[in-house]
Amino acid sequence: MEFIKYTIAGVVTTLMNYVIYSAGLYFHMNYLIANTIAWCFAVLFSYFMNRNIVFQSKNNSRKEMILFVTLRFLTLLVENVCLWIFIDYLHWNASISKIIVMLMTVIGNYFFCKFSIFK
Repeated sequence: MEFIKYTIAGVVTTLMNYVIYSAGLYFHMNYLIANTIAWCFAVLFSYFMNRNIVFQSKNNSRKEMILFVTLRFLTLLVENVCLWIFIDYLHWNASISKIIVMLMTVIGNYFFCKFSIFK
């Protein structure tokens, strides 16, 4: 059941992330800035969903949030580097690149949450 809740929360978070990223691109924002803004909104939403609905954590929320944001910041760095490679170096479409990068990070985020943050 936990994995199903995580999947649903992840889909909603991922859609939110993609919509905000796409809106940034639509308004001619640099793709790295659009990704970083989308990441900020997605991380806040994801933290509250994971803490309260998926893992139902009763641990120290401040400590969890700091760890959550710190570990997710690593995924932001990975996402931005991958986007840079895909878009600037390989000349792939920015929207398709974002989808590929999101798929890569979703799996890693589950393991960060399950085994490092909300254990």
